[in-house]
Amino acid sequence: MAQYEFHAAACGGPCTEGCVEVATNVPGIVAVRDTKTEAIMQFTPQEWGDFLAGAKAGEFDLST
Repeated sequence: MAQYEFHAAACGGPCTEGCVEVATNVPGIVAVRDTKTEAIMQFTPQEWGDFLAGAKAGEFDLST
């Protein structure tokens, strides 16, 4: 398995309820880890970029 260097998002305090961490240090892979389960999902940089663009555009907003 690749040696990922995970980083948590700044949330203004300690992560006590579980967080999502992202690693981009392995070429061609964006790894995302759930700190509660330690499950790791892998994406290509294109897939990750598309997800981020969709999130910023509100595609996943459940309040509408």
